[in-house]
Amino acid sequence: MPLQGADLDTVLTTRLRRSLAGTALADRQATVVLDAGESGVWTVEVSGGRGRARRGSAKDPTLLVRGSAPVLAEVVSGQTSGVHAFLDGRLTVRGDLALSLQLDGLFEDPHDPASYPRWREVKALGVRTSYLEAGPADAPPVVLLHGLGATNASMLPLLADLAKDHRVLSPDNPGFGSSDAPKSPYTSSWFAAWLEAFQVATASRGAVLVGNSLGGRIAIEAGLAHPKSVRALVLLAPSPAFRRIRNFVPMVRVMPASLARLPMPPPSHGMVVEAIRAMMSVPDRLPKTWYDAAADEAVKVLRSPAHRVAFFSCARQIYLEEAYGRNGFWARLPGLMPPALFVWGDRDRLVPASFARHVADALPDAGSVVMEDCGHVPQFEHPEETLALVRGFLSGV
Repeated sequence: MPLQGADLDTVLTTRLRRSLAGTALADRQATVVLDAGESGVWTVEVSGGRGRARRGSAKDPTLLVRGSAPVLAEVVSGQTSGVHAFLDGRLTVRGDLALSLQLDGLFEDPHDPASYPRWREVKALGVRTSYLEAGPADAPPVVLLHGLGATNASMLPLLADLAKDHRVLSPDNPGFGSSDAPKSPYTSSWFAAWLEAFQVATASRGAVLVGNSLGGRIAIEAGLAHPKSVRALVLLAPSPAFRRIRNFVPMVRVMPASLARLPMPPPSHGMVVEAIRAMMSVPDRLPKTWYDAAADEAVKVLRSPAHRVAFFSCARQIYLEEAYGRNGFWARLPGLMPPALFVWGDRDRLVPASFARHVADALPDAGSVVMEDCGHVPQFEHPEETLALVRGFLSGV
């Protein structure tokens, strides 16, 4: 029987009795407001490895979650996943988006379905790496890799569906989200070494890699450098080496990414929203609440000098990567051994679909699909079509 709003007090009290030791929230201090509108407002204080709930709101909460009282009660009780409720539009999130995903550690129950995402952490190549995991532990592994400036939240539509019958791991790449931002080169080869270490640490070698944008480039490099760890590749608008517009390379090469460590105001929420909207073919396809949640998280992450340096290091490496020559991207690409599916957006302003013909020349046996009326983030703009492509490809490998 579905829970009602009146049950939320009882459910919160029951779930908060347990210790948070061993969860992502063990060392956190945060204030979470659950706003059920006319049904009431609850505040959860997380501190000292415990969570405590009370009626009423709080000023400047770390996280604000809005939804009907029945939906909030179902999420807290484990009858439904917060990720699924967010994707279905039954919940909205403002503030710390990563914290909203970590709350599964607060409300986790051993009897919850395996398809519910759970927040985990692991050391990989010395980097504390945060990741979401969902799906049966003995199912075929899939690793989702997000793009530049994003977090694993940008892969949620794929994670929510694939976890029905796959073991899905979705990390925050080093330098992004809740993962550490080490002093590292952030080259594609370094990311590939990190990914190999991550797969070893999580026993997910032999996974299918699904990457968007920068995540696609990381996946390609992993397939080139560690083919035994990669079963296959699904590449959503992957960022290849620039073939043209390389006249600024000398100038970019002498501009160190460490300049981003200098004190600077973070971009405004509105600026980030507009930047994300520009990645879509038809921005209004996505609800405003999704843009707000993503922008809040980006602004929060870019307040960290180390994460700003990581962002600019990655952007710099994408532009500076050698396109030609013996070690150039396009000379090495034909050596990609795992089967691959490339998906492009015909209205992608960042990675034009015209790259498809160059990839076809290098990898004539790879699959290639150009999605119509699609921008740079197909898994959000056309989730059903993207999932159909991914599942169709997975069934063949």
